Amino acid sequence: MPESVTINNLNNITVKSSSALASLSQKVFEKEEKYSAHNYHPIPVALCRAQGVFMWDVEGKRYYDFLAAYSAVNQGHCHPKIIEALKSQAEILTLTSRAFYSDVLGEYAKYITEMFGYDKVLPMNTGVEGGETACKLARKWGYEVKKIPENSAKIVFAEGNFWGRTMAAVSSSTDPSSYAGFGPFMPGFEIIPYDDLEALEKSLQDPNVCAFMVEPIQGEAGVRVPKRGYLQSVRELCTKYNVLWIADEVQTGLGRTGKLLAVDHENVRPDVLILGKALSGGVLPVSAVLANNDIMLCIKPGEHGSTFGGNPLGLRVAMAALQVIKDEKLCENSLRLGEILRNELKKLPTDIVQEVRGKGLMNAIVTHDAYDSFEICIKLKECGLLAKPSHGIIRLSPPLCITEEQIMECSSIILNVFNSLKSK
Repeated sequence: MPESVTINNLNNITVKSSSALASLSQKVFEKEEKYSAHNYHPIPVALCRAQGVFMWDVEGKRYYDFLAAYSAVNQGHCHPKIIEALKSQAEILTLTSRAFYSDVLGEYAKYITEMFGYDKVLPMNTGVEGGETACKLARKWGYEVKKIPENSAKIVFAEGNFWGRTMAAVSSSTDPSSYAGFGPFMPGFEIIPYDDLEALEKSLQDPNVCAFMVEPIQGEAGVRVPKRGYLQSVRELCTKYNVLWIADEVQTGLGRTGKLLAVDHENVRPDVLILGKALSGGVLPVSAVLANNDIMLCIKPGEHGSTFGGNPLGLRVAMAALQVIKDEKLCENSLRLGEILRNELKKLPTDIVQEVRGKGLMNAIVTHDAYDSFEICIKLKECGLLAKPSHGIIRLSPPLCITEEQIMECSSIILNVFNSLKSK
């Protein structure tokens, strides 16, 4: 750290030299560039503190967070009730592994299964581990229950899916940046167009298909919202052909789209539910796979697990995170403010913006090809709002604790940035 600048507890920045202050962020960028793998292309902002809907960089500038760590921070940054749960449990017991019982897992399992209406939960850590777990469950069910011939089970995915970057996840991807250079790929995966019921029914007619795994709204693909009735038809087709429907709600779940789950918009229930991200309020990696006994109990001891999956620290945090969503009515806030945000974004210049789409506080701006979405996000950053493009589409997903006044202020920032582009 330069001698001319001191940072105390990441909360108070004392500046003695403006030139030293200007170099703080650059030093952060340079150190990460030198010592960290180059597997991300971040927006150039060096963050050191966050609270609620705000984040601060090392130079003391405050920003609205309109990414929420890809919807992992639905409850807001450093929520006091979640942090208190973390601190309290951290002083007692953090990890036992699943070699032993803990006094927390049963309590958590009862809490989350009753909340979502399933018989069992299989606790994991990351969202991609949840996806891997769901795929293993589906294949095991396919062999034990559906009686698919050995090593013949197939899982169907939708084009544009994104559930992580493990070998299995990239094997189901249609994005060259995810899969190119990483083959050979996982067998038994089939890919069909998203939001295409005819293609889905054709695939499900294959008796070796054990599951269809899909995001209710595709996130990484640019907040692609399917036609109304799609999820209801997915449920009906999977039931008709005795295929498990796996709903990847890692990003869409826990209030992000204005309901506890995105599937709740059509009042349907998947056979296997994957949760992650906001399951810990952005404090720890915590994920979960939920299913009923006829599916979950196909997995026997020793066939699947994780050293940290189901750790007491993560589970205490998860219960607190889920309780905050209920107590603070974050689903309702997301639904109401999402409508307000989209109504404001409809005022964006149409010669720059092709489409605004979303549900709840999961939204996206699609620009015309002539405009660089990354550069637009840089301009938004300069005006105090942090967002990030995905495949050229600007995603807007603030913490769900944001207020109407703050939504209006952020809408003004976005409108001003886009109108400045139009004036050039």
